Amino acid sequence: MNAPSSTYDLVIIGGTAAGLSVAISSIRSGIELIRIIEPSDDVAFPDLVPENRLDVGYGEQLQSVDVVNDELVVNTDLHAYRTRGVFVAQREPDPTWTAPIPIPDSDRVHTDALPGTILEQDVMVIGHTDNAVELVAAAAHDGARVVYAAGGMDPGKLSPAGAHMLRRLERERKITVLYRAVPNQIGDVDGYPISYFDDRRTPDLEFDHIVFASSRQQPKATRAAISDAAVDTGRVIFLGVSGEDPTVPIAHGWNSGNVVADACFAEAEVPPAPVLSQRTRHEGAVDELRKEHYNATITMFEPTHSDLWVLRVRPDTGDTSYMPGQYASLGLGFWEARVDGAVDENLDDRWFKLIRRSYSISHPIFDDTGYLARRTGENELEFYIVLVPPTDDNIPALTPRLALKKPGDRIYLGPKVAGRYTLASVTDPWSTVVFLSTGTGEAPHNAMVTELLRKGHMGPIVSAVTVRNWADLGYLEQHRELEERYPQYHYLPAPTRETDVPKRYLQDLIRDGDIDEVTGQRFTADASHVFLCGNPSMIGLPEDGADGTEWPEPAGVVQLLTERGFTIDRRGEPGNVHFEEYW
Repeated sequence: MNAPSSTYDLVIIGGTAAGLSVAISSIRSGIELIRIIEPSDDVAFPDLVPENRLDVGYGEQLQSVDVVNDELVVNTDLHAYRTRGVFVAQREPDPTWTAPIPIPDSDRVHTDALPGTILEQDVMVIGHTDNAVELVAAAAHDGARVVYAAGGMDPGKLSPAGAHMLRRLERERKITVLYRAVPNQIGDVDGYPISYFDDRRTPDLEFDHIVFASSRQQPKATRAAISDAAVDTGRVIFLGVSGEDPTVPIAHGWNSGNVVADACFAEAEVPPAPVLSQRTRHEGAVDELRKEHYNATITMFEPTHSDLWVLRVRPDTGDTSYMPGQYASLGLGFWEARVDGAVDENLDDRWFKLIRRSYSISHPIFDDTGYLARRTGENELEFYIVLVPPTDDNIPALTPRLALKKPGDRIYLGPKVAGRYTLASVTDPWSTVVFLSTGTGEAPHNAMVTELLRKGHMGPIVSAVTVRNWADLGYLEQHRELEERYPQYHYLPAPTRETDVPKRYLQDLIRDGDIDEVTGQRFTADASHVFLCGNPSMIGLPEDGADGTEWPEPAGVVQLLTERGFTIDRRGEPGNVHFEEYW
């Protein structure tokens, strides 16, 4: 045993999220002499070390913790410390843990470890604990494009450092968080893992690597190095799960600072861990929450009418490049005011949370000089959004809050532009390309039509959209201008509630040959691509029934097209009927 060379108020074993949380909360409570012992060469969130002036002993291996003259003595392979308290924050994989879904045998699917080189690669991390957040932070630090599937996670139950780092990474647009989604199957496409989701709102996603974050347990070697006499003092606290070892004091990640303070520092006033249920709507809370969560500014907000808007958003940091047809996510807090009188369900519990929704990226058709607008060099994204009214069955959360915004207001913009609803399959410049949409579903088609014309597509291009009234066509004048300039382009708006226009739906355009008429040629499957975005009833995807394919009633566009020889484009099964998977 080394002779104790230093005296500390608290020694923390392990630079995990919980270990960093206890160190930071203790320092802020006036407990200054704190040492973190970390056996590796880094801690979970390295940025927090200089920001909080933490004292970390890197590369120190714990040898023992014992009691000498009523003092705890911590021995490592390099030093010995006298201390009033010890917090054991180290965790190790639980050998009994099994993944919630089968994990394929692949060198691109991992558990609790990142591959060696992931710079500019797509990585998904799956899990809902501090361990998962630590892996997410490490992947982002190494330069990966990270998607975090955190289905079932309550951010308020993470350690304070873990919750802080998750918010920071998301605010800085370094990660995409799927708070409610988790894959139910992992497949393989050409040697790359693909995650399949059972909810329609999350498309199948392909990655370079997928990482599962397992559950963790108390390290047996660390526990064996701590004497029973030290544990009996009540001043050695273990991070763990209740019932894991009933003979030792246990702290959870989110309340570790309070447990350590109660056990070792009766004089300290440690603020409560910031779990969501403990936050209060104090004066200034809205400004604090906006600063904490928002990472972009609304630069344009132009109403087509009171319930329909074109807006542009500029992020503080990060890339805004995208392929025409892709989507991004916008968000506002439940703390924002609503334009209507509806009351959100369980608003008191959700007031501090962020509402996120995915929207297809729209695009200005012409630039300020009158030429076709380009995507290159832009630093903002355009969206086309309609106000969703409340009903007895649904109280919309985001658009009633967005309705009150104006240029200069702050908003959340997700980091990842995604989606496989693109023009990648349109390789023949003489092919017929048809876009069918309902309402604001024409948003992605604005960028796609502009891209085709800008690149010199020579074949017929048709864009048809159904809306209730003429006033619901936010881009009508721009599309009419396109028709005048480009003879191969045809815009077919179809308002369904105007007295001077016969009521017709997109299915009627297929049945009645409208596309054939405007293009002057037969609309056939062998030389055409069709893109569908909008109401799922209009699209009409089939389901697998007991006796084979079952089509919805009434028939959607997909059924009408397949009867004419068209095929549905699915991942791994290319076709010429493409549909947007978000609604």
